[in-house]
Amino acid sequence: MAKCAAEKGVDFCGQCTEYPCNDLKTFQAAKPHRIELWKSHERIKEAGYETWYAEMTEHFSCRTCGTINSAYDLKCRKCGEEPSCEYVKMHKEEITRRSGNMR
Repeated sequence: MAKCAAEKGVDFCGQCTEYPCNDLKTFQAAKPHRIELWKSHERIKEAGYETWYAEMTEHFSCRTCGTINSAYDLKCRKCGEEPSCEYVKMHKEEITRRSGNMR
């Protein structure tokens, strides 16, 4: 997608006139960490990359110890807090379903 964005002269997919294209829709549907892809693109356009990045850092951080976790960490990788972060709290059912389809 980076190559496509560069060819079209945009910094990220959300700036493209073809957004969201079929390639991006297929990409989004494939993995649990992409659940909020559309929301993220809209937030970047609205608030800018730096603000979005700070928000995502908080969104994926453990509320107990501050460790940044991934969408695949149902428990915090450092302290064991469950859920590992706000993202997992919001999307645990879908993460579990999508992760099961990858096996």
